[in-house]
Amino acid sequence: MDDQKVQMLVEELSLEYFQRPFVNRAYFNHRLRTTGGRYLTHTNDIELNIKYYEEFGLDELIGIIKHELCHYHLHIQGKGYQHRDQDFKVLLKKVGAPRFCQPIEGLKQKRTTGSYRHYECTGCGLQYRRRRKVDINRYVCGKCKGRLQEK
Repeated sequence: MDDQKVQMLVEELSLEYFQRPFVNRAYFNHRLRTTGGRYLTHTNDIELNIKYYEEFGLDELIGIIKHELCHYHLHIQGKGYQHRDQDFKVLLKKVGAPRFCQPIEGLKQKRTTGSYRHYECTGCGLQYRRRRKVDINRYVCGKCKGRLQEK
């Protein structure tokens, strides 16, 4: 599927489910990694992740397009278009769009659990676990302002 076919599909779905035309651009963005698509508020364009079409097929792509069209039409109408807004949640249910797309295996790298640094306050004994190194000469305990030491 190419960008031209995606544009036509988005325009058809917009008329079918929202009874409103989609007058902006819809295209595949090959750089998207962890999201199925995104609605760009400054240009009103819709970018879609081609990996979801290749991995899960047309039905998943249609779900993602309906989701992004919910953002689009609510934003154009001046209503709540963000995920947390009630208008958005109601419209998602009405058109049968998914709230989130399913994850593609292998795209997100899992962090290893053993890569933590452990610190302890010398004053109150409170223990901290951090992924990044803490400058113990600069930072102090948030509870008692005591000095930190690495365990």
